[in-house]
Amino acid sequence: MPEKILKTDIPYSGGLTCAMDCADLKKSIQWYQDVLGFELMYHMEEMAWAELKSPVAKVTVGLGQVEKPESAGGATLTWGTTDLDAVRKDLESKDVRFDGDTMEIPNMVRLATFFDVDGHKHMLYQDLSSDGQFA
Repeated sequence: MPEKILKTDIPYSGGLTCAMDCADLKKSIQWYQDVLGFELMYHMEEMAWAELKSPVAKVTVGLGQVEKPESAGGATLTWGTTDLDAVRKDLESKDVRFDGDTMEIPNMVRLATFFDVDGHKHMLYQDLSSDGQFA
């Protein structure tokens, strides 16, 4: 059976904003800057909202302050790196909490899960495939 090609009329721009709740907006902004190296684009105090530019082209993180942030479930932001061990060592030196050891699927990918200041799950991945399909 031929593969069905999905078509959409949505004119995507290539950008992505990942919006997350946080308990303390200033603390979260500082964490994303100091720990992950993101750049503050803007901070709207009157709306308790900020947006930070990630090192990944056209990918930003939006942070909204709420009384009780929800960090369970939802999407896991998964960040590609060329040297997972070095990044993990750097993050651990900044007291970032990881969920167990780095996992490896041979000839495919290495994965390490960590958490931000509000407990949102993030993941690092390093492509091990010969054809770069995970890059």
